[in-house]
Amino acid sequence: MISFAKYQIFLTSSFLLALTIPDTSIFAADQPQWGQKYSRNMVSPETSLPDSFDLESGRNVKWIVPLGTKTYATPTVADNHIYICTNNEKPRDPRHQGDRGVLLCLNENDGTLAWQLLVPKIKEDPYKDWPQIGMVSSATVDDKLIYIVSNRGEVLCLDPNGLSDGNDGPFHNEADHMVPEGSPPIALAEKDADIIWLFDIPQKVGVYPHDSAHCSILSHNGFLYVNTSSGLNSKHDTVRSPQAPCLIVLDKKTGTWVARENEGIGPNIFHAAWSSPCLGTVNGKELIFYGGPDGVVYAFEPLTSMPPKGKIENLKRIWLFDCDPDAPKQNIHDFIGNRQESPSIIESIPVFYKNRIYVSAGGDIWWGKKNAWLKCIDASLTGNLTKRAQLWSYPIDDHCVSTPSIYNNLVFIADCQGRIHCLDAETGTPYWTHQIKKDIWSSTLVADGKVFAGSLGRDFVILKATKEKHLLSSITLDSDIIGSPVAANKTLYITTMKKLYAIKNSSN
Repeated sequence: MISFAKYQIFLTSSFLLALTIPDTSIFAADQPQWGQKYSRNMVSPETSLPDSFDLESGRNVKWIVPLGTKTYATPTVADNHIYICTNNEKPRDPRHQGDRGVLLCLNENDGTLAWQLLVPKIKEDPYKDWPQIGMVSSATVDDKLIYIVSNRGEVLCLDPNGLSDGNDGPFHNEADHMVPEGSPPIALAEKDADIIWLFDIPQKVGVYPHDSAHCSILSHNGFLYVNTSSGLNSKHDTVRSPQAPCLIVLDKKTGTWVARENEGIGPNIFHAAWSSPCLGTVNGKELIFYGGPDGVVYAFEPLTSMPPKGKIENLKRIWLFDCDPDAPKQNIHDFIGNRQESPSIIESIPVFYKNRIYVSAGGDIWWGKKNAWLKCIDASLTGNLTKRAQLWSYPIDDHCVSTPSIYNNLVFIADCQGRIHCLDAETGTPYWTHQIKKDIWSSTLVADGKVFAGSLGRDFVILKATKEKHLLSSITLDSDIIGSPVAANKTLYITTMKKLYAIKNSSN
């Protein structure tokens, strides 16, 4: 068990070390957060991944594990475990019945359950926590601890061993937390999650997620950068908390709120804050990049020291870039449902690569115009960059919610028309597109010289990651694919709505 005192000492020493030794490496084995460390680039250094697999014969299939019935999240792989969020329509424990958000901790070797976190759904308003979709955020694993945003908008720090080695703290109220309000607590078991600390964003920040909380936490230098998932009310005519921040910073040791963006983004949220932050080093200086729900990319200075106790600092903005400056800026919610004219929004994660930001932006997938762009922005400038930092813009004549993958000077990105695009990263020159059956809501992954992608049509494709298109294989899976594929430890992980597939060369 992780003693809390030792945990604080360990994190303090790690924090001081991190201030002096910047880490810009990528993960060569595990995949402990979304994309490459800090940059969020959906590229993995893994090798020996298969060009194809066959479900009927089992060729190159290591194991398949059933999940719930709706799985929107992307898995995380760290320290011999896989973390994946889903719903509770297929309960793994008969004690836990009913609609819940679920984080499964699975053993990497065979997919068996190590432990699970169950979080009751918000009942009073479905638009705060949409029924049946479970928990949809992706876990971040750092310093042997798990950080996740629950379906209720809580930031949780979890023990990787669950309750199998006792109930660590300071949080000890798991028995009440895992049941709906007013229900009697359930006796704890060793396969229940162990919550170390909890920060309730709706209660402490005054923000409610819209539909569900969507976040992949960025952990850096002892701090957690968290998208609050702030959004519209149930009528879609105003923002619930227009003055509340879309990006906050917590102390990793205790979950204390220490900083926020103060850019006035809230009133300009067209639907919800979907994007998560990334980080990059520009001219020797680290910057936090955030894709706002107002269609603007922001660059902030990261925190380098702990603010005075009780003070919530404002993040210092270095630059901003409006991805759609000609879009409506007044009375923006009058354009809800307008597929021809609307504000733009960023629903993917910005990617930092060679002093540039690559980001998809455009009309909201549910309520906005059917136009999007992949933008390439010079990240080395300061101030308002809208008119002077765009290096190129690639039009996509539909919605786009995917995070790009940048590899060997090529950019790969998917769109909601079921196309995978390959472009020159330097110039934006298109090389090819590949059409698959239906919409692609997930992101491409590049690993082992291959591009991996799945769609809402159940098809999963593998192509060569070259500027000449070459399809290696196309496989039909059991259900829609919304989570993005990841690669770790010579294994490809594919999440469908109902199952998690571990794909590995049988010869390895």
